[in-house]
Amino acid sequence: MHDYVNWLRDSSPYINSHRDRTFVVMLPGDGLAHPNFPNIVHDLVLLHSLGVRLVLVFGSRPQIEARLAARGLPPRVHRDLRITDTPTLECVIDAVGQLRIALEARLSMDMAASPMQGARLRVASGNFVTARPIGVVDGVDYHHTGEVRRIDRKGIGRLLDERTIVLLSPLGYSPTGEIFNLACEDVATRAAIDLGADKLVLYGGERGLLDAHGQLVRELRPQQIPAYVERLGGSYQAELLDAAAQACRGGVRRSHLISYADDGSLLTELFTRDGGNGMLVTQEQFEQLRQATIEDVGGLIDLITPLEEQGILVRRSREVLEREIEQFSIVERDGLIIACAALYPIADSDAGELACLAVNPEYRHGGRGDELLEHIETRARQMGLKTLFVLTTRTAHWFRERGFEPSSVERLPTARASLYNFQRNSKIFEKRL
Repeated sequence: MHDYVNWLRDSSPYINSHRDRTFVVMLPGDGLAHPNFPNIVHDLVLLHSLGVRLVLVFGSRPQIEARLAARGLPPRVHRDLRITDTPTLECVIDAVGQLRIALEARLSMDMAASPMQGARLRVASGNFVTARPIGVVDGVDYHHTGEVRRIDRKGIGRLLDERTIVLLSPLGYSPTGEIFNLACEDVATRAAIDLGADKLVLYGGERGLLDAHGQLVRELRPQQIPAYVERLGGSYQAELLDAAAQACRGGVRRSHLISYADDGSLLTELFTRDGGNGMLVTQEQFEQLRQATIEDVGGLIDLITPLEEQGILVRRSREVLEREIEQFSIVERDGLIIACAALYPIADSDAGELACLAVNPEYRHGGRGDELLEHIETRARQMGLKTLFVLTTRTAHWFRERGFEPSSVERLPTARASLYNFQRNSKIFEKRL
């Protein structure tokens, strides 16, 4: 119960920030066929009930494959795109139509003891996507395979304003009445860009993207994506990464890659600070090291108070923090201050003191202390300081490992030595810059 209460409290900032935001969520055909699909629908309904303006894009690849196999038609693919001749188009229309009806039915459920009880959703689908034919590539005619030409932004916007979930299929229509088979990733990306969506959420089968060292990659910039796409080859995850990067370059603030196989992956990704096993692609800095401002005082107090109570840090009142805020540098992660450090130049000397170095316990294994130390040393050099002192009671070994040498009160400049607290009996270290 305690964990649940804490989770609900911690999620409240995200509930507030997501309200009235537009999210485009893409669920491929494999996700629709997965046993976790009913839970995904419940999570989408919860998003809607929390005030999110929701556009749901669905795919149909395995369902089309099944219909082709049933009719004895061989699947034809060129450059990872299906060649949609007339018999194949009939299979596409059949698969997409059944999936659309099944989704609308699932979103219309109102069963007692169900997470969807009382939801009373309205779902709308239609000719919101205008498409054009891909044509002939490398001498290969794609027939009815197309690409997105335009998204009916105003029509979708009116429905979202009316609290309607908009359902987009992987079919597009031309002004001359033709039907085109589209990649759902293309539909989702263009919809997110044209609608000015706040988020694009892409479901895939993978639990997470691993780097060359086997570590989970939690965040990427669009400019980093090509290297990963090349390493992943022609995999579906590479396709999702490329779609996420395109969306961000098109103005979508954040794109998320999550797994349809993980129960609750949508909620943990959107309502917790570090997400679940998903990955974020963003132009913004999800975590940044910067100078503190007066608005950060409350967050600093939350970070350092537990350490002050343990006697690790010297107590600082709010008034002191407000007065000395310009001395502080912080690491901010999605609105939360997770680390800090202060640099105090010592009067009448070319030395400075590194003080109040603190890292949130949940983030102590990410090298943020080293990052802050390097930042403080750089600031000190820019200020013309030659020596950096630090006084500590608990972390002497950490500073020794980073080049600090044991020192003494006698080595401290007079202005700082006169303030030394002999009762606290802090160990003194110094480092030449």
